[in-house]
Amino acid sequence: MTDYDVVVAGAGPVGLFLACELRLGGARVLAVERLTEVDETIKAGSVNVPSAVSFYRRGLLPELNAVWEAALEHLRAFKDRQGEKGQPARLPAKFLGHFAGIMMGADLFDGSDPAWADLGPAREAGLVVPQAELERILGRRAAALGVEVRRGVEVTGFEADDDGVTVRTSRGPVRAGWLVGCDGGRSTVRKLAGFGFPGTDPEITGYQAIVEMTGDERLLPGWNTTDVGTYVHGPFPGRILTVEFDGPPADRSAAVTAEELEASLRRVTGVPEVSVEKVVSATRFTDNARQVTEYRRGRVLLAGDAAHVHSPFGGQGLNLGIGDAMNLGWKLAAVVAGRAPETLLDSYTAERHPIGAWVLDWTRAQIAVMRPDPHARALRRVMTDLAHTTDGTTHLVTRISGIWQHYDLPGGHPLTGRSAPDLALADGTRLGDHLHTGRALLLDLTDDSALRARAEAYADRLDVRTVACPERPGLAALFVRPDGFVAWAADATEGQGATEAPAELGDALRQWLGDRDPVGAP
Repeated sequence: MTDYDVVVAGAGPVGLFLACELRLGGARVLAVERLTEVDETIKAGSVNVPSAVSFYRRGLLPELNAVWEAALEHLRAFKDRQGEKGQPARLPAKFLGHFAGIMMGADLFDGSDPAWADLGPAREAGLVVPQAELERILGRRAAALGVEVRRGVEVTGFEADDDGVTVRTSRGPVRAGWLVGCDGGRSTVRKLAGFGFPGTDPEITGYQAIVEMTGDERLLPGWNTTDVGTYVHGPFPGRILTVEFDGPPADRSAAVTAEELEASLRRVTGVPEVSVEKVVSATRFTDNARQVTEYRRGRVLLAGDAAHVHSPFGGQGLNLGIGDAMNLGWKLAAVVAGRAPETLLDSYTAERHPIGAWVLDWTRAQIAVMRPDPHARALRRVMTDLAHTTDGTTHLVTRISGIWQHYDLPGGHPLTGRSAPDLALADGTRLGDHLHTGRALLLDLTDDSALRARAEAYADRLDVRTVACPERPGLAALFVRPDGFVAWAADATEGQGATEAPAELGDALRQWLGDRDPVGAP
């Protein structure tokens, strides 16, 4: 007997979102977190397209947008203050992201790719969402779903066997079927489990902070390169960031002091009169870039920073972790409930590892362009010229946004392996409205009885909706996994529906939802 089906180590945004996904799938979940309160330290501050779509599919977009609206007030306050100081507003009117501090504006972006039109309400989601606010949103959702969260509890060890995992914590042992480490870049679970963690060593020391300061009139807003490194001022009042290429810090765990921030700010900006009077929130970071070779070892899995670390440039880390949680949650819940074999978990590493590897390279490339040496500065000028073209901006924004992300799934339809388009349906709903429960979805767009018959055996784990889609008359049906990715799709054949589809659909259903009898299985 186990106390829980899954113990999630770490109750930051990734751990909480994973716990919610597991609970949607029926798993008994315990999330433990060593911190007693939400961590208010300034960290990630943006949500990319896959994350926004994931939150939309679980009904969380209204709360996300409310945070964005509040953030806009801070953005306006910073802009007004810069105007009072006579500083130009050096950010584009509509900011779409940056590559190594090279800004991308909407004026050069070509959004004609159909993928952008398929996002539905998530396309207008706010980009700026402080990590602490996101954690609070997910904490409320976890409580509503009945996830047990214990704060002030730290994982100290574990023993895994064929039947489960005994997790040792600072408050005593817990028995579970599975353990998932979402406990950050210095993950205790990763280290104890012996995951390989290869990568590249750090060469920078970076600081990000919210401070009260004086003598900052000469600090330019936005991203700036100097002979020493890079600094950022804004886009919120008091927010600063510095990067120096003199190696990693001697002690990353020591508290960041006002004197330390002030010294770095003066060195990088060349403004000797700037003075940091008070530290509201601060953190150090490096460009240490590492990724585990596999995301699962037996009954222990990793997600988020526990599985991959890199520099924060481009805001990819939090979003990468949310993608991990969305991918893993429904799969592990299905295995726990006996709806799918353990082999389903093999697809977690297969699908998420390549995206993590891309993010590591993306951040490494930015470090190369940010270095202060003459060769790197020459490369930066070339990169800036390319970025400030329509093709360059469009390519970079597409990559930064994450809209390109897909999985290599079997099937020849163009939608297979892609995030499902948020179709506007004839009954007034959208596809995303039917994914709030975390169940798989078969969308029958041509009233095809053969498709519905094939799906009958999966009624306990698959929602079937028969409804027309006027905007896509050539599309007959979609089988969408619980994470919102298309596992199978078919086009209509001369108005007769997906006539060749039942057998192919059956293969997809078995792969992702488990083996069942063709009709009427219990």
